[in-house]
Amino acid sequence: MEATYVVPEMSCSHCEAAVGEAVSAVHGVDSVTVDLESKHVVVRGTELDDTAIRVAITDAGYDVA
Repeated sequence: MEATYVVPEMSCSHCEAAVGEAVSAVHGVDSVTVDLESKHVVVRGTELDDTAIRVAITDAGYDVA
């Protein structure tokens, strides 16, 4: 599975790392690609839990568009 999220508040490498680490810790996530320029977070894995991924991003301090 693959899911893409838009995180408009990301603006630096710290933001990129924080979101990537938070999402990577979610059960079922195999890989996370964070594109700071486009503000996209692409998540790949098996049985992705959309709610858990959104909560992880929010808990890291960012809103999901």
